[in-house]
Amino acid sequence: MSARPRIVVLDDYERAMKRCADWSAIEARADVSFHHDKLRGEALVTALAEADAVAVVRDRTPFKEELLGKLPKLRYLVFTGARNTQIDPVALAARGITVSNTGKDRGKDHTAELTWALILAAANRLESQLALVRAGKWRDGAVLPPILRGERLGLVGFGEIGQRVAKVGAALGMELVTWSPHMTPERASAGGAIAIPLDELLATSKVVSLHLVPSDATRKLLDAQRLACMREDAILVNTSRAALIDMAALPEALAKGRPGAAAIDVFEEEPLPVPHALRMLPNAVLTPHLGFVAEPVFEQFARGVVECLSAWLEGRPLVRVMPPPA
Repeated sequence: MSARPRIVVLDDYERAMKRCADWSAIEARADVSFHHDKLRGEALVTALAEADAVAVVRDRTPFKEELLGKLPKLRYLVFTGARNTQIDPVALAARGITVSNTGKDRGKDHTAELTWALILAAANRLESQLALVRAGKWRDGAVLPPILRGERLGLVGFGEIGQRVAKVGAALGMELVTWSPHMTPERASAGGAIAIPLDELLATSKVVSLHLVPSDATRKLLDAQRLACMREDAILVNTSRAALIDMAALPEALAKGRPGAAAIDVFEEEPLPVPHALRMLPNAVLTPHLGFVAEPVFEQFARGVVECLSAWLEGRPLVRVMPPPA
C-alpha cells in the first residue's frame, strides 16, 4: 500500500455517507473522493483508475470481470448492507481483491413501511389528489377509492418483509394469501395466511405485493400473460426487485387496465430514464427506489464503511470479510 492510498466512494446519491459518520481519521491517512451521481463507461473507469479501495452504496454499480480488468490497483472493496447482487465474487477473488460489507441493517423495516405507503397512495390516488389541491382545486369527480377491509392481499414471497406487510393487512381486516416457489400450507398458516397457487393469487387479489429474491425460476415471473390475468381493479406493488416483473410488458398491461394500477419502487435501470413509458401513465405510482433509504439505515451504512476502511488502512484484521467462493 502506498503512503497515501486512494479511496473512492460510489453511488452516494443521498449525499449521506460523509454526513452520517466521522471520516476524519480516514482522510488523515488517505485521499477520499465521494461520487453522488451515477457513473458508467469511461467516466466510471476514470473515477476508479487510481483507487486502492472502493466503497459502494448498495448494488447500484456492477463490479464484474470487464470493469475489474481495468482497475489494476484495486485491492479492497466494501459494499453497504449484507448482500450485493452486482459483484462477481469469482472475479474479485481471482484478482486478490478482498471484499467486506457493513452487515445487516434496518432496510427491511423501511421497505415494509414504504410498501404500505405505496399501496395506500395507489388505492386513494393520492398523487392526483395532491396535485388537485395544490392547483387550487377540490374534488374533480374522479373514480372513488376503494376500502381495503375485506379485500384479498396477495403476497408473492412471505419472508421477513412479506410477513410484516401481512400483519398490517391483517390489522386493516384484509384476507391474506401467499405464494412462493417453496411455500407450504404450514409456513403460510404460521404467518396468518393461506397458501394458494400463483395464478389464483393473481386473479383474485385486490392488492398483489412482491417480496421475493429473484432467481432463475422467478425472473420475469409476472410476464404479459400473468399480468393480463389480474383484476381490473388490482394494485400491483413492487418494492423488491424489478427482475420479478417483465418491465417491458408492464406499461402495455397498465394501459389495457390489467392490473388497474401499479406502485413501483424498483426499476431495471436506475435512475429511471426520462423517456420511459411508465412515467406517462396515470395509473402508475413511481418512487425512486426508496425501500431502504432511511436515516437509520444510512447511519449504519456510513459507520460500517468507516469501520471497514479504518481497519484496512491501519493494518488491523478486516471486518465482515466475504468468504471466497467455493
